[in-house]
Amino acid sequence: MARLPAAARAAIADEESVVLVSAASAWELSTKHRLGKWADVARIVEGFGDLVRRSRFRDLPITLAHAVRAGSLGGTHRDPFDRMLIAQAQAEPAVIVTGNPVFRGYNIPVIWDAASTSASP
Repeated sequence: MARLPAAARAAIADEESVVLVSAASAWELSTKHRLGKWADVARIVEGFGDLVRRSRFRDLPITLAHAVRAGSLGGTHRDPFDRMLIAQAQAEPAVIVTGNPVFRGYNIPVIWDAASTSASP
């Protein structure tokens, strides 16, 4: 978490926050590792579920409603992992922790830096 901005670290560390980790994040991490794009994450991929639980986070499965929403999203952004995270944030509703500026165009709360739309989880 050292590279996360202070606002994101504080939101995650807040005892009252419910931190969700999307199945889409596990899917993207393991896919990019398999493709050799993120070779240094093997240990994380292998123990992802345990890491999520030890961190007091909750897993967020991909539901049929999430899939339909992700497939129906407008906009030109084509990354399927990002589209699923956007759909889940809209459906749950949830706040996204990301530095990716594309999320700001989908009317969902984002925590990252002063340029982001900040919200409390």
